[in-house]
Amino acid sequence: MDAAGLSALLSPQGWALLSALPPYDEHRTMALSARLHAEGLDPDLVAAALTQSRLRARARTKLGDFADGMLFTAAGLEQATRLTVAAHHARRYRDAGTTRVADLTCGIGADSLAFAGVGIPVLATDVDEATAAIATVNLRHFPDAEVRHGDGLALDLEAEGVDGLYADPARRTSTGSRVFDPGAYAPPLDAVLALRERVPALGLKLGPGVPHSALPPDAQAQWVSVDGDVVEVGLWFGPLAPEGPGRSALVLTPAGAHTLHAGPDGPATVPAGPVAGYLYEPDGAVIRAGLVGDVALRVRGTLVDPTIAYVTSDELHDEPVATAYRVLDTMPFGLKRLRTYLRERGVGRLTIKKRGTAVVPEQLRRQLDLRGDAEATVVLTRVAGHQQVLVVERA
Repeated sequence: MDAAGLSALLSPQGWALLSALPPYDEHRTMALSARLHAEGLDPDLVAAALTQSRLRARARTKLGDFADGMLFTAAGLEQATRLTVAAHHARRYRDAGTTRVADLTCGIGADSLAFAGVGIPVLATDVDEATAAIATVNLRHFPDAEVRHGDGLALDLEAEGVDGLYADPARRTSTGSRVFDPGAYAPPLDAVLALRERVPALGLKLGPGVPHSALPPDAQAQWVSVDGDVVEVGLWFGPLAPEGPGRSALVLTPAGAHTLHAGPDGPATVPAGPVAGYLYEPDGAVIRAGLVGDVALRVRGTLVDPTIAYVTSDELHDEPVATAYRVLDTMPFGLKRLRTYLRERGVGRLTIKKRGTAVVPEQLRRQLDLRGDAEATVVLTRVAGHQQVLVVERA
């Protein structure tokens, strides 16, 4: 959003229009736009308001009801932290006794909103003037939240009374392409990490695909998933990491929050073994953190293959960071064999899970020519180096 569009929206007429719009419905947008034009409203204002209505509808999955009173840019919403995750960030700072946080790359202000929400004064900065203005609007209800347009890395942290730092470096180019080199983040990762020498309570949010080799050894690196979707890795330093350096996974589901930490000696290493009565599929955050072996220890199991993130055990455990399946049958992978097996059982609806195989599920489903009313789930994977089919059901 450019400065002109933002100014128009923040005018009394623009804010009233935005507040009066019905819930966003892409199928009715053209008709609604035409009606507003016919009523004499400025076309640019109408376009800006409808864009914000669309972004607010998208933002509800991340920010819930808060989205209805906020402004967004497409890029800012893409990078914004989900409110449930931001709340966990904010509680780290609160529990560490932080008295003022500098959000060095605030974007639209989602994390600053969480800091302010738990009562921590926050100084939010962004190098983009329009984005900083939007963050100002979004944080307007919090008197202890200050937003500035500028480079957060240039702050005089001591003079500002800051004892906690947070940053979410931009990881996309101006054209939207992903940036994989931490040195090309904006700001660069090393530049942010250097600040922990001045303020030890430093936290960063990075993309979950960052390689382990790029992570500093003094960080507590925590991969986070929300309803099965791995959304970030947080790096926590000093008093924000009471667990000490290492790796962990935070799994957030409607049932609650569950954390798995590597042991004091690092992630566990367990052997592979034959397929037993149960198969465990670790959550994606656990896999990204390299803690599959720790899941195996918790369920008294082994890996199905040294290179595959499936765990097998003879015991059924209520394991919140992994999904348990009962193994009904196993067989070597073969199209004809699997087709015969499923037809004999009248399977017409098939869920195909895969790991460690090049098979394309939709292509396989067509080749199987499924017929019948029964349902089944199969797991295509490697077991002891060989392609296998596991027929399973949720335990």
